[in-house]
Amino acid sequence: MIFDFLFPNRCLDCNQLIDKREIVCEICKDKIHFSHHRFSENNGLKEKASLLFPVENAFSLMLYEKESLAQKIIQQLKYNHREKIGKNIAEWTIEKLNFEDKKPDLIATVPLHPKKLKQRGYNQLHIFANELSKHFQIPISHSLLQRTKHSKAQAKKDQHERLKTKNAYQLTEKIRDKHLLLIDDVYTTGNTSSNIAWEIINNSDNVKVSLLVMAMDV
Repeated sequence: MIFDFLFPNRCLDCNQLIDKREIVCEICKDKIHFSHHRFSENNGLKEKASLLFPVENAFSLMLYEKESLAQKIIQQLKYNHREKIGKNIAEWTIEKLNFEDKKPDLIATVPLHPKKLKQRGYNQLHIFANELSKHFQIPISHSLLQRTKHSKAQAKKDQHERLKTKNAYQLTEKIRDKHLLLIDDVYTTGNTSSNIAWEIINNSDNVKVSLLVMAMDV
């Protein structure tokens, strides 16, 4: 109670006082560019990802534009120790996502290198993915993949550096006859998703890979 009084929760965009469970006010939420993707149909994310790897289905909640509210929200989640924002983004995703008859069998999250995980203190995808797993009743694994190379954050890399993450991920166990949903925060060049997807496809039997991200770069 005292903490809430001394440090009241404010909207990330307009700084207005809001409920402690929220991250933006209702007025500013309308400023977020939601993608309106349908998981079971072709969309902008699926078209982009299909150029790099065989993607079954794809969904992006938001459009990630420079200096947009979506960018601000995700940067707060990743770099400002606000891990719980993942729950808010998951709630928005649940409102808009319908798997229909394409529901995956397993969820896996993009891993952080142990060094980066220690520095940050958390993987920004875990709360988000756990909420989706619980709501849609899909098993989840945070250990199916591991990162074997350490590098600086994607947002701080130039385009050339982003293309050098090949073979940076490793599958920890072989999977068979599964439709796997890979979850990441932002789809930019597609390099991370592509490397992981090929690692899964090349080291598993009869596995389909779908992709879900909080936002896609436009």
